[in-house]
Amino acid sequence: MIEHQHEHGYRAQSRRALGLVLALTVAYTVCEIVGGWLTGSLALLADAGHMLGDSAALALALVAAWLAARPATPERSFGYRRAEILAALVNGVALAVIAIWVFIEAVQRLDNPREILGGWMLAVALIGLVVNVVAAGILSRAGDNLNVRAALRHVFADLAGSVGVAIAAVVVLTTGWDRADPVAGMAIGVLILGSSWSIVRDAVSILLEATPTGIDADEVGRRMASVDGVVEVHDLHIWTITSGFPTLSAHVLVRRGDDCHLRRRELEQLLAEEFGLEHTTLQVEHVGERSGLQIEPLRRRAR
Repeated sequence: MIEHQHEHGYRAQSRRALGLVLALTVAYTVCEIVGGWLTGSLALLADAGHMLGDSAALALALVAAWLAARPATPERSFGYRRAEILAALVNGVALAVIAIWVFIEAVQRLDNPREILGGWMLAVALIGLVVNVVAAGILSRAGDNLNVRAALRHVFADLAGSVGVAIAAVVVLTTGWDRADPVAGMAIGVLILGSSWSIVRDAVSILLEATPTGIDADEVGRRMASVDGVVEVHDLHIWTITSGFPTLSAHVLVRRGDDCHLRRRELEQLLAEEFGLEHTTLQVEHVGERSGLQIEPLRRRAR
């Protein structure tokens, strides 16, 4: 009960953080659109488009977090926990699309630079720096799940965008070189593309039910098989329901006459203490208890 309340509070904190960051992002996006229109700065308008895409991604993350908090049903025994992973995947893809858009815009500006009001451009960029630093601070204290990390990477991409715009504005003001803006845009695009890769990789890994990062399935199987009385461990599967929720299932054979319930409890304690696997499903039976069961004591299939 205490664990459930802790998890509920943790996810509620994540939703509040996402909601607050979304409000900040939308407010600054409007500021950039107005600033870009008044100053004639394509850099600000481009960054506003970037921020608008991030606002949509944050809204999607917030909706997904709300869905993940809905209770489980007979049809969905894990509730909507995977909604967070789906949203994180969309966020990662959105980052990649944004990076491509930034590259296209940068090339266009290299070919056709325009005169801008560098002073006002710099002022708006500095406001963006403050907004994104505050947003990053909020998300960094909101817990560590894949969806929040995806949102945090969006904020870092926004922060990089503000830095790029500010640097470009300073260069334009001091040298008059208008092409500083598209050069900064290309650098930002590379950073955004790198951020998108890690999010897409982690989300796809979870959706394909790969063994969680940091857990060696073979080592888990060997430790389980080393417990006194355990003869064989097979059909071992370790996967992740959502970020921070690793799961294990396995079929365990023990010696005839052993207490299956005791062995199960020992294995559950071992998995929780040594590998952090607290949600486990173990089918424990005596050797030869099933008719036609083939015993392969040296082989373990792990995923």
